[in-house]
Amino acid sequence: MTPRGAPADRFPRRGEIYLVRLDKDRQAVVISADALNRYAFDVCVVPITSVERPRFSLRVPLQSAKPPQMRFLAKCDQVTMLDKTLLRYPPLGPLNDEALKAIEQAIKRALQLPYQLDRV
Repeated sequence: MTPRGAPADRFPRRGEIYLVRLDKDRQAVVISADALNRYAFDVCVVPITSVERPRFSLRVPLQSAKPPQMRFLAKCDQVTMLDKTLLRYPPLGPLNDEALKAIEQAIKRALQLPYQLDRV
């Protein structure tokens, strides 16, 4: 199963940002492992928003790579599974390693999993 419009051998990769068809197109970053993403019908994602809520410490700031420079937030308290057909191909781009690591740490905090604060 691939995102709609994607080549048959293409699957969502961990750390890629996609537009997702929900009530309206929304951005989300794929966080599930590539081994699962290749064969499963769904992927694990973290939604991305531009709305800042100062009281939410589980939102990781992201910077757009392309102009105009915009600030976004990964909503790590809202991890969810989505059917791959909801992803709009092609992906908007990959996250850098630093941002993906920050998202991983925030998800661990949200789920009260053991984590070690790494310098990001």
